[in-house]
Amino acid sequence: MVRRSRLETYIDVLKVIDKGIDEPARIMHESNLSGASHRDAFDTLTNNGFIREEKGKNSNRYYVTKRGRNVLSYHSKSF
Repeated sequence: MVRRSRLETYIDVLKVIDKGIDEPARIMHESNLSGASHRDAFDTLTNNGFIREEKGKNSNRYYVTKRGRNVLSYHSKSF
């Protein structure tokens, strides 16, 4: 079994959110993350400005920022 690097995990999360999936549980499921991993990924991506979090009454939603889209664009050109 091959493990993903943190960078690959973060890119996967960005891709899932960029596809329009904005609920934490669905993002976690689509990007194949555990509970602790997803919290770490969300915190890192939010703190570095790659995604933004909108807090609602019942749940939070996540959206890719311009900076996050630049990363996805760069990553798709590199590979």
